Amino acid sequence: MKFENCFSSDLYALAEEIKRETFELDSFNINPYSFVSPSAYDTAWLAMIEDLNTQKPMFQGCLDWILSNQNVEEGLWGNHVDGNGDETLTSTLACVLALRKWNMGSLLVHKGKRYIEKNTENIIGRYYKKGSCPRWLVLMFTGLLELAQQRGLHLFFSTRAKQMINNLFFQRQDIVDREKLLDVGFNRQPLLAYLEVLPSTLYAEIQKDIVDKLNHQDGSLFQSPSATAAALMLTHNKKCLAYLQSLVKRCAHGVPQIYPLNEELIKLSMVNIMDNYGLGEYFGEEVDHFLHETYKNYGNEDVERMPICSKVDQLHKASLEFRMLRMSGFDVLPRSFCWFLNDEEIQEHLKTNIECSFFVMLSVYRATDLMFPGECELEEAREFSRKLLEKSEFINEKMVPSFHIKHEISTPWMARLKHLDHRMWIEDKDSNVFSVGKASLLRIYSDKLTHLASRNFELRQAVYRCEMEDLVKWVKTWGLNDIGFGREKTAYCYFAASSSTSLPFESATNVRTLMAKSGILITVADDFFDEEGSVDELEALTKAVLRWEGEKLKGYGKIIFRALDDIVKETAETCRKLHGSDVTDHLRNIWRETFESWLCEAEWSKKGHIPSMEEYLRNGMISIAAHTIVLPISCLMESCFPQHKLKPGNYDNLTTLLMTVTRLLNDLQSYQKEQEQGKINSVLLHMRSHCSLEIEDSISYIEKIIDSKRRDFVAHALMDEFSDLPKLCKDIHMSFCKVFEMFFNKKNRYDSDTEMLQDIKKALYEPINIRK
Repeated sequence: MKFENCFSSDLYALAEEIKRETFELDSFNINPYSFVSPSAYDTAWLAMIEDLNTQKPMFQGCLDWILSNQNVEEGLWGNHVDGNGDETLTSTLACVLALRKWNMGSLLVHKGKRYIEKNTENIIGRYYKKGSCPRWLVLMFTGLLELAQQRGLHLFFSTRAKQMINNLFFQRQDIVDREKLLDVGFNRQPLLAYLEVLPSTLYAEIQKDIVDKLNHQDGSLFQSPSATAAALMLTHNKKCLAYLQSLVKRCAHGVPQIYPLNEELIKLSMVNIMDNYGLGEYFGEEVDHFLHETYKNYGNEDVERMPICSKVDQLHKASLEFRMLRMSGFDVLPRSFCWFLNDEEIQEHLKTNIECSFFVMLSVYRATDLMFPGECELEEAREFSRKLLEKSEFINEKMVPSFHIKHEISTPWMARLKHLDHRMWIEDKDSNVFSVGKASLLRIYSDKLTHLASRNFELRQAVYRCEMEDLVKWVKTWGLNDIGFGREKTAYCYFAASSSTSLPFESATNVRTLMAKSGILITVADDFFDEEGSVDELEALTKAVLRWEGEKLKGYGKIIFRALDDIVKETAETCRKLHGSDVTDHLRNIWRETFESWLCEAEWSKKGHIPSMEEYLRNGMISIAAHTIVLPISCLMESCFPQHKLKPGNYDNLTTLLMTVTRLLNDLQSYQKEQEQGKINSVLLHMRSHCSLEIEDSISYIEKIIDSKRRDFVAHALMDEFSDLPKLCKDIHMSFCKVFEMFFNKKNRYDSDTEMLQDIKKALYEPINIRK
């Protein structure tokens, strides 16, 4: 497709531009802080600091940033992504005060004042109805209003807004009376972390506490640039000045809410976002190199000697490293981050600071998705993080995005398809968040990366729609669309094939279409054996497949055989062109085995035969036909696929595990339908052989088997020591397993005519909705 090549070349050019800005041969090329969204609020406080020798701004770059970064349309400063505008209220007022101090930017000051006057009632009003505002907003807004009054900045509010503001001052007084200066409470920083906005009447009595804190730390107050700026203006402390100078040197213009940040965590988060956005093929070489460098230093930190805040950062970083490295096949062990399970101090800190540690717990929970057999530490870490994530839904949603919790806990990682996951991350306003700051979320910032991701997704959609049209034509050509019985699943099969694979996009067209064609044919043939065909018709079709000669077939059997022969010919011919090898006999034998297994099940059903569980699974793991799709596709993608592992009975352990897991997943969601039809499956067989059990007991038994086999499967798919299949082939196995997990997660979505339609629209048709 001509448009595809043009579109694709533009995207690669944009990717090269991002590479030049981000990577060099051996590391990230630029300061990691350049990825972090600046805080207008904290930058404004640094801009207010006066150099006592020159009576000019000590940090001119911060003032220049304010002059250049107002949203001129609305008159605000700050991050509007969080939706409610809370942070923009305090950020805008702080920036207005900074400009007012230096008598600069009068037009910007005017627009900023109008924004504050116009929006205060709306922003505070949302909380006024509930009876109280967030603590940070109470402290910051009231403190800034006092400073505005001292500097002669007159703000005009409505009567109702004035009532709300008076209420905020009462709330602030209650906070100041109730809390001690250095108390660290549930989900909150101590009062001293808000020094810049505390009542000026407190300054005289707290000055000694400020100096003591500065001298015992790195020169900062709780790593807060705004509080530390206030501390410098009050004390002129040299350590405090050195901290701020170091900060401005690293962040020459806009500064973050917290400094210092864990720089390795920033880099890992940036690479993680690239993966979440589906940009692996653009940055594959650079990301691989980065992960190898990460692995060299993996697990070298001395956690025991770290202060509690550093331990929390280390837990976040280590859990993210574990997941990224294990996903890429590196040999990493759970103890690299599960050490926190034996550290009572950090566990207590995490429990009492759920809001601040939300993204840390989310990272821990995601890391436990990749659990291998016998990894009890990961089970314990999963349970611990899950409980905290579930508790966090009751916390301020501005700081704890409940969407992330619901997505992670309600839909298992194995049941999520890559293409839809990429869309979710691109569209989600919080996909670039990596930590929680004093007043809002800390974000990785890269407009170019988001732009590349959205255009790449649109390109994929355009290509997928064209392939879908060709597939519909193929279905009509071979008479599978109006065959008159069973399930019509053309859209479902193509959606699964296109949305699941992580293979190189441009070289995977044959994989997607052949995967979909095989799925469509398997559905039609399975329905023919289950519902439509007579014993004679089923035997005739199976014998024709065994001979691979269908001239004598009639009716439905002939339609199925002709389509089957076309799929095998196309696969074999493509494989011969790509790799020079003839796999025709191997492909035919795999399909022969599959048809024989379907005939076996049909005969069991018609004769009323009840097999043993062993006999059932031996046949059932073939009849589910997962290997029938995966093995031919693997041959297409890898010239060095070991052909002896294409022979029935000689499959790789990874393939066998895939066949077992997919069979049991299907059985869990189809036992009611099969019971009504007088058929058997593993759930019904288990209950039949244990008369005292209820159906729920048998379901639980099969679920435990699936869980065990799934962990074994994941280990085989990710680690070379368990399976010597080429990596691309392992990826295909993993993708297909995720398709089954998606179709049979808690219900049978595949048999529903409507269950998948919304997902299909999102994957193929609906334009992507990018946040501003």
